[in-house]
Amino acid sequence: MLINRTIFPSIKKALSGEPKIIVIYGPRQAGKTVLLTEITKSEKRKVLVFQGDDLLTQDIFSSPRLDNLESTVGDAEIIVIDEAQKIDNIGQSLKLLYDSRPRFILATGSSSFHLANKLAESMTGRATFFTLYPLAISELPHEEIRFGLDKKLSELLIFGMYPKIHTINSQEQKEQYLLDIINTYLYQDILSFEGIRKPKKIIDLLQLLAFQIGSEVSIQELSQNLSLSKIVVEKYLDVLEKMFVIINVRGFSRNLRKEISKTSKYYFTDLGLRNAIIRNFNPLKLRADAGALFENFGIIERIKLLSNTKKHANFYFWRTYDQKEIDLIEERDGKIRAFEFKFGGGKIPKATKEEFLKTYIESDLKLINKENVEDLL
Repeated sequence: MLINRTIFPSIKKALSGEPKIIVIYGPRQAGKTVLLTEITKSEKRKVLVFQGDDLLTQDIFSSPRLDNLESTVGDAEIIVIDEAQKIDNIGQSLKLLYDSRPRFILATGSSSFHLANKLAESMTGRATFFTLYPLAISELPHEEIRFGLDKKLSELLIFGMYPKIHTINSQEQKEQYLLDIINTYLYQDILSFEGIRKPKKIIDLLQLLAFQIGSEVSIQELSQNLSLSKIVVEKYLDVLEKMFVIINVRGFSRNLRKEISKTSKYYFTDLGLRNAIIRNFNPLKLRADAGALFENFGIIERIKLLSNTKKHANFYFWRTYDQKEIDLIEERDGKIRAFEFKFGGGKIPKATKEEFLKTYIESDLKLINKENVEDLL
C-alpha cells in the first residue's frame, strides 16, 4: 500500500529549480527510503542511488577525491544517498561533487546530529532541508478515517503512526514490530553516538520520560533515578532529540512575572514506540494514561503539520506558578495560537482561559477533544 507523503510535492519542486543538495532528516522507519524510491521513479532524468550502509559506497564517498567521485557518478543528473550519516567525510565529498558541476544531490539521515555535522562545511546556499516524520493524520489512507477519526483514534494512540504499522493487521505483529525497532534500530543508533558508554541507561531514561508525558521534567530527578550526572542526562536527552525519538517543548513567557519558562516537557515522536518502551499495549479503557497519550498525539500532529507544509513555528507550553496551564502554544507569523487537549471531555478552566486571553490579547485558544481532533489540521 503506497501512502502519499505531504512533503513529496515540495521535494519535487526543489528538484525542478536550480541544482542543490536536498537533505531529508527523519526517524528510522518513517518512510524515507520509500519516499526516495517514489521520487526516483517519477524522474525522467538519470538517477544514481547509493546506500550509506553499503561498504563499497562508504569506501567511495568517505574519500573526498574528485576524480574518484566523478568516475563513480558519471553523468548522473540526480545523485541519491540513503542513510548518508553512515559515511565518513560525506560533507566534503558532496561539496566537491556539487562545486565541480552543480547537480541535484538527495541525502537522507536518521540522525540530525551526525548528518548535520558531516554536511556542516560551507553548505550555505547549496542545501535545503526537510524533515520526514512518521505519518501525519492527513496522510492516513482515506479508508482508515472516512468514518470519523475519533473511531480510529484509540488504535493510533496505542500503535502510533509508523507507515508499516498501517500495513499490519495482527495486533501481535504490530507489537512485535515496535519492539523490534527498540531492540535493533534504536540500540544501533544509540551506539553510533560517540561517548555513549551506557546505552541501557538511555532506554531507562526513555522509560522515565514515557511516564512523564505532559509533566514538567526535572533533570535533577532524572539524574538521581538513573545514578548519572546532570551533564550526562542532558547529553542523553540531546542525543534522543537528534535521533527524532523525543521532542522538547519549553515553557512560554512574555508578559507575566509568574509565568514558568525555564522548564521542559518531553513528548515522543511516535506513541507506538513510547508504548513499546514501557511494554504497554492495553486498550485505552484499561489505561490511566489516555489523557497523556492524547496530549502527546495532538502536539506531535501539530508539529508534523507545520513541518510538512514548511511553515516555521516555535512551540511551548504555558504555566503559571498558581497552576494555570495550557498544553501547547504555537508562535508563528507574529501570532499566538494556543491548544488545550482533553481526551475525556471537559472544558478549559475559566480562570485559565481569562488570564491567558487577557495577557495575550491577539491570541487564539482552542479546546481539542477526540470529537474535533481533526481541527488540528
